[in-house]
Amino acid sequence: MSNVTRYDPFSIDPVSDLFQGLFRPMRGILNQEESDLASMKIDVTENDGGYLVKAELPGVDKKDIDVQIDGNRVSINAKVERNQEQKEGERVIRRERYSGSFSRAFSLANEVDENTASAEYKDGVLSLSLPKKAPADRKRLSIS
Repeated sequence: MSNVTRYDPFSIDPVSDLFQGLFRPMRGILNQEESDLASMKIDVTENDGGYLVKAELPGVDKKDIDVQIDGNRVSINAKVERNQEQKEGERVIRRERYSGSFSRAFSLANEVDENTASAEYKDGVLSLSLPKKAPADRKRLSIS
């Protein structure tokens, strides 16, 4: 038994095939180390008291990491600069540079208490302890 398919001459666009992948992020052509730097893997866990966030930032200096908290929104920004140079005698055989920044932002279910939040950076992992803000007591207005 044979299947019948309808031919659509407009379904194939040679121009789009020509430029396919032209506007993809540079991540596809970076080497593995630079690709790892250009992405940030994050784990978020929650308990009754707050949230624990672990972000992998290998090779990033502590001074180049910026964490901002605004209510229930958390953003992590990092800058990376790499310089590699290989020499043989006096001739430079290869010189590579990489400079860039990347960030992640996400919203949590509850607001974070910025005053008691803490951050630690050790062995390429940023750990954020984000306690939940206590719910504000509602004020009851008396009607006159």
